[in-house]
Amino acid sequence: MRSYLLTLVVTLVFCQALLAQEAEAPTNEQDTTFWQSEFSAGLNFNQAGFSANWKAGGVNSVAFGSIVAGKVAYKKDRFSWDNEMELLFGIVRNEGEQTRKSNDRIFLDSKLGYQMTERWSAYLSANYLTQFAEGYNYNDDGTRTLISKFMAPGFLTSSLGFEYKPNETFFVRIGPFSPRFTFVTDTEIINNVPSNYGVLPGETMRIEWLAMNIFASLDKDLSESLNLKTRYALFANYETLAFDSIDHRLDVTLTAKITNVINVTLNGIALYDLDQDPGVQVSQALALGILYKVGGKK
Repeated sequence: MRSYLLTLVVTLVFCQALLAQEAEAPTNEQDTTFWQSEFSAGLNFNQAGFSANWKAGGVNSVAFGSIVAGKVAYKKDRFSWDNEMELLFGIVRNEGEQTRKSNDRIFLDSKLGYQMTERWSAYLSANYLTQFAEGYNYNDDGTRTLISKFMAPGFLTSSLGFEYKPNETFFVRIGPFSPRFTFVTDTEIINNVPSNYGVLPGETMRIEWLAMNIFASLDKDLSESLNLKTRYALFANYETLAFDSIDHRLDVTLTAKITNVINVTLNGIALYDLDQDPGVQVSQALALGILYKVGGKK
């Protein structure tokens, strides 16, 4: 229950930022430039079918994916408040197999900043990462093994430090004090994932108080019809600091616009976290679908 309340609180904070734009009555024309917002929602669908005598081979399949993303930013004088939300979910069904996830992510980020120079700011931030649905390993005998679910794992990382932002498309945050809370709300997960994502057996939360976080983001239009968005996160626990104990995550999304609403999206993730797996985890997805996007100053 506490995990669901946490998710609700974080989500409400983001929604409050959206509603605050409408609630604030501007006293003059200049006030309307304090807020900037952006929202996008997309759907994609893929289907393949083959007759029983199709000699080239193939598997009948249906796949569905969705994305909802938004940004809200407030800036007045030296103070700023930036919020970002990204929700992804996709499923695929191959003939003769159970329905499986093809994509699943909940990402929320909020940052308060105070500008010190033209390019440097002090900041306080928090970001939250988990997934919507249960995840499984699929065995050769047709059975499946539960390895993840909502808030198992879930990560809440706070950070205090300095941000370098040379332009509107790129920033990097360096947080020498960045406590992280790791949640595994299902105590049975450890039976299938011995590492339990770094949480001790029988417990549902791990707190790493003494840690550093580096978070960088690039969101750039390469052309009128091509956008590149990357996000990199580094997390290092001072108490267990070693080369192989530093967590790295890189998300890359390339979106090509075919028409005003039809897009092709290529998404890739590379993740290294010793508490999850000793190797580098890689995910890739290519989708053609509908993407509706609005944004601008309020």
